[in-house]
Amino acid sequence: MSTKIALITGGSRGLGKSMALHVAAKGAGVVITYLNNAADAQAVVAEIERAGGKAAALQLNTGNISHFPKFAGQLRDTVNTLWGKTEIDFLVNNAGVGAHNVIASTTEEEFDLMINVHVKGVFFLTQQLLPMLADQGRIINISTGLTRFSYPGYAAYAAAKGAVEVFTRYLAKELGERQIAVNTIAPGAIETDFGGGAIRDNAELNQFVASTTALGRVGLPDDIGGAVASLLMDDNLWVNGQRIEVSGGQHL
Repeated sequence: MSTKIALITGGSRGLGKSMALHVAAKGAGVVITYLNNAADAQAVVAEIERAGGKAAALQLNTGNISHFPKFAGQLRDTVNTLWGKTEIDFLVNNAGVGAHNVIASTTEEEFDLMINVHVKGVFFLTQQLLPMLADQGRIINISTGLTRFSYPGYAAYAAAKGAVEVFTRYLAKELGERQIAVNTIAPGAIETDFGGGAIRDNAELNQFVASTTALGRVGLPDDIGGAVASLLMDDNLWVNGQRIEVSGGQHL
């Protein structure tokens, strides 16, 4: 049985790093992307290799769709060189950037960044890679718990992620004839450096979030990495077109 290959965008740190490690631990080959920090990305590759897996890292700005054709060629060459394949099996659209500003103060620049990275980037990178995605493959788009519950200051970010959730359902519908399943994973609050690391580093905020969560703590990257790996693998082939919130029961 040939090795399954996963592309995970934004895989050099935080949730993407955990996803890459968990997916590799289940036997898949992994290609991650990074924006600027090549050293962190190569550290993830090295960790996978030390565990007996195979991985690669490629630079990609998911907010600039003009880069996508060149990236697709680099990805094809990498997959062929490392695994002798011409296709990938899994696409995880994880790369993202946060914005925190109330609606009254949100600038057009802030809004455009959210749309370019989380909506245009996800839409057109997926479009670019569809010919390379194997039939019976899987796509996971990463959203946020903030599309279900609301905190002031996250309107632009959550609105962009809401568009991703709708896009997921349409993808699932249109790719069904190829037996490609498409789902959304929506993390709750997680201890990472995302958004400046406030939830990780601010004890008062961390305690508040934990108090709103049924399981009584803030999420960790491995909570999300494990969920993504599980959803990609064969145990969940009949899950399709769904928004799955992984938040420990936040704001039930």
